Amino acid sequence: MIIQSPLPEAFRADAAALYLEAFGTKIGPVLGRGDRARAFLADCIDPGQAVVAASRDGRTLLGVAGLRDASGAFMGGGMAELMRHYGAVGGPIRGLILSVLERDAAPGILQMDGICVAPAARGQGVGSALLHAAAAEARVRGARELRLEVVDTNPRAAALYARLGFREVTRSGIGPLRHLFGFRSAVTMTLDL
Repeated sequence: MIIQSPLPEAFRADAAALYLEAFGTKIGPVLGRGDRARAFLADCIDPGQAVVAASRDGRTLLGVAGLRDASGAFMGGGMAELMRHYGAVGGPIRGLILSVLERDAAPGILQMDGICVAPAARGQGVGSALLHAAAAEARVRGARELRLEVVDTNPRAAALYARLGFREVTRSGIGPLRHLFGFRSAVTMTLDL
């Protein structure tokens, strides 16, 4: 396995598809799960805000860890991209709904902007390797903390984060939007660097 940053341009479409597969339950009801959603996500990717795992030959994307700090985010799209892909009415509506999920990174904190591993690569240490690489990147950027959120419907991920030293700091519910997004609450976890 090769761990690298930034995301190679050749992996942009694969990273968007993997992100949609991993977070489809959460964002699919708003963006859809088809070609338009994948194209939107690919358009929003900032390659410099990612750490990726590739096969040893460098041809296959195994996983991606998106990053967010004061300078930007892995999925950094805004209203312009939403309107380009969903139109003058659909774009703003989707933007309003998605704004509920947005979390800005505070100074000194590197926020995970999603971590996803290809189904065929799960259970092979890819997620752990990406988290270690994200922590190393946070140190390089001068962050004092690596932060992430995990939804209540993903206990396997929460257990991995805890094994790697992340600790729970807050739990927040999303109220009636749970029916749209498919989860009730998100736990914020941090790793002190």
